[in-house]
Amino acid sequence: MGADHTRPAPPTPPGVRRLLVAVVVPLFALTVIAALVLWPRQDREPVGAADVPRYHGTVTRVVTEPCPPTPESPEGGGGPCGTATVTAEQGPDAGRQVETPLPAGPGAPRVEVGDKIVLVELIDPADPSVKSYNIAEHQRGTPLIWLLVLFAAAIVAFGRWRGLAALGGLVASFAILLGFVLPGIGGGQPPLLVAIVGAALIMFVVLYLTHGITAQTSVAVLGTLGSLVITGVLGLLATSATHLTGFGSEDATTLSMFQADVDLHGLLLAGIIIGSLGVLDDVTVTQAATVTELAHANPGLSRRQLYRAATRVGRAHIASTVNTIVLAYAGASLPLLLLLVADSRPVSQILTSEFLAQEIVRSAVATLGLIAAVPLTTALAAIVTTAGRRAPGAEPAAPAPRPPAARDDAMEALGGGRSTEATW
Repeated sequence: MGADHTRPAPPTPPGVRRLLVAVVVPLFALTVIAALVLWPRQDREPVGAADVPRYHGTVTRVVTEPCPPTPESPEGGGGPCGTATVTAEQGPDAGRQVETPLPAGPGAPRVEVGDKIVLVELIDPADPSVKSYNIAEHQRGTPLIWLLVLFAAAIVAFGRWRGLAALGGLVASFAILLGFVLPGIGGGQPPLLVAIVGAALIMFVVLYLTHGITAQTSVAVLGTLGSLVITGVLGLLATSATHLTGFGSEDATTLSMFQADVDLHGLLLAGIIIGSLGVLDDVTVTQAATVTELAHANPGLSRRQLYRAATRVGRAHIASTVNTIVLAYAGASLPLLLLLVADSRPVSQILTSEFLAQEIVRSAVATLGLIAAVPLTTALAAIVTTAGRRAPGAEPAAPAPRPPAARDDAMEALGGGRSTEATW
C-alpha cells in the first residue's frame, strides 16, 4: 500500500497570528462586556395568564354520544361529543379515575384508550371546592427524547469528534438564546442591540468550538461579525423605508397585549439578525476553507487569483442559499400564505400588506448580508493565507527530500517501476 503523500497545510506565520489575536480578542472582550451590561435583571414580574395546574394521565375509557343541537348546528353536528375516563398519574387525584369531556373544536386532540395525555385542572371561581378536568394535549416528552437521541447519535456517528463539538455548539446557542437574548428583549432592552450581541456570542462560541482555534476560524469569525453588522444596518434602513411596525403577525399582536413595553420594530430586526446567523456561519466558514485549500493545492496562486477562484465558489453557494432562505421563511408561514392566496384583494395590495412586506424585507436583507459575506470573508482569507509568502525575486526554499520509499511508490503508480533517481 502506497504512502500518504498529502502535504500538511503550511502553518500561519507568527506575525499573522499575532495580528488576528490583536483583532479578535478585543472584539470578544467587547462582546462579553456588552452582554454583561445588557444582561437581563430578575426584577420584572412575569406577565401573562394564570398558571393552570397540568398533570399527566392515561386514557382508560372513551364514550362517544350524539352532540346536542346548537344555534349554529340545529341537527347537532360538530363534535366529537362524549366523555373520557382518565387515570390521573399526578396531582391531588393521582391514582384515581377522573372523567373529562372529549376535546372538541379546531386543533383539539383526538384521544383513544391507552393514550398518554395532559390534564388541566379547572377550579370554579365561585366555589373553590368544585373542580373539574379537561384534556389539554398528548404527552410528547418520550417521542421527543428518542428523536433527540437519534439526532445526536447520527451526528456523532458521522462527524465523530467534530460532530460532538457541533452538538456542544448547538447547546451553547440555545443557552445564549434562552438565557440572554429572549430574557433581555423581554426585559425591555433594545432588541436590535441584544440580538447583535447575542449573535456575536453564539458566533464566537460555536465557530471556535466546532472548527477549532485557528487562523481560518478567526477569518470566518471576522467575516461573520462584519456581515452581521451590515445585515443590521440594512435591516434598519429597509424597515424604516417600508414603515414596518412589527405588528405583521398575530403572535406579535398577542405579545404586545402581554408586554406592552416590548419594541416590536426592534424585535423584527432582531429576528432578521438571529435568522441570518446560521446561514452566515455556513458561508463564511466555507469561503475561508476554500481559500485555504486553494492556496494549499496551488501555492503559486497570487492573492488576486485566490480571491477570484474562491469567489466563484461563493457565487454558486449563494445561488443555492438564497433559495434556502426564501423557502425557509415560506415554510414557516404556510398557513398565513394560504390565507393571503384566498384573499380577494388585488395582488399589489397583498404584496404591500404589513405581513407580506415584512417577509419580503426579511428575505431581502438576509440575502444582502450573505452576498456581502462572500467578498468580505474571501478577501480576509486571501490576505491571511498569502501573508507569509516570500517576496517576489527571493530564492525559493529548497523542497524537503522525499523518502526513497515514497519516490518508489510514486514511480510505481505512474507505471515506471522502481526509481533510482529523484524525479519529483
